[in-house]
Amino acid sequence: MPVTVTRTTITTTTSSSSGLGSHTIVGSPRALTQPLGLLRLLQLLSTCVAFSLVASVNAWTGPMGDWSMFTWCFCFAVTLIILIVEVGGLQPRFPLSWRNFPITYACYAALFCLSTSIIYPTTYVQFQPHGRVRDHAIAATVFSCIAFVAYATEVAWTRARPGEITGYMATVPGLLKVLETFVACVIFAFLSDPGLYQHHRALEWCVAVYAICFILAAVAILLNLGDCTNALPISFPSFLSGLALLSVLLYATALVLWPLYQFDERYGGQPQRRKDRSCGSSHNYYICGWDRRLAIAILTAVNLLAYVADLVYSARLVFVRV
Repeated sequence: MPVTVTRTTITTTTSSSSGLGSHTIVGSPRALTQPLGLLRLLQLLSTCVAFSLVASVNAWTGPMGDWSMFTWCFCFAVTLIILIVEVGGLQPRFPLSWRNFPITYACYAALFCLSTSIIYPTTYVQFQPHGRVRDHAIAATVFSCIAFVAYATEVAWTRARPGEITGYMATVPGLLKVLETFVACVIFAFLSDPGLYQHHRALEWCVAVYAICFILAAVAILLNLGDCTNALPISFPSFLSGLALLSVLLYATALVLWPLYQFDERYGGQPQRRKDRSCGSSHNYYICGWDRRLAIAILTAVNLLAYVADLVYSARLVFVRV
């Protein structure tokens, strides 16, 4: 019996810069006075002030401090590039798809700033004595929160609406891909200590799952940013559905194995935090082994939920009727 496959095709149209959800096509300084341009100026200002306050008093230490400084500097630099491209009307010469790049970056920047707004005060600010350094660190945290709100607002304004023709990265599945890769990056950061997983093959399998799923999601994002979806041997919606299904199955195994071998004494795990010697000291700039294991378990569950939602949305792109 023949099978007819009908799929929805996600494309994009070019519009003027008069609305919040559109991008500037003709370069003009007036682009900065549009609502989206003003929002990006706020992003630029808040990230610049954040890293300037911290750098002026050397208010960062350890890997968490490095993460915070990288976040503010990276977001400032890329936002500046986006403003230059739009003011100069250089979108046709930009090496990546302008249909997908700005919202993809805005989503990443929102997640980066959110994580920094939580990590920086909890691992640095609260341990500082009252004084100039602490005041600068608190002010930097406030501006980091402002940057997060600004980036999140851009994502909310420029994401695809029901029935709207747009780029894939502006849709819910596209934004979920960003979330999945970001959570995986945070998991990799917590896995920086090989001693967390090298003592058992089941835990090494979990690390392999995180890496495989991250690569697959990153490939999907890069295909859209490079406008290369037509190069696949199968339809892009079918590719997305298969990718999401595989990732759900892999993450389901990690969600079972990681907590089992990390917190169950029968499998060599440590169920109680107080028994972990690395968690005995209360010094800052450091996250102990037990807390890392717990954070990875929670992030694994978060990413599994994201992949399940991704599978549901991606499956709707492909309808098979017999």
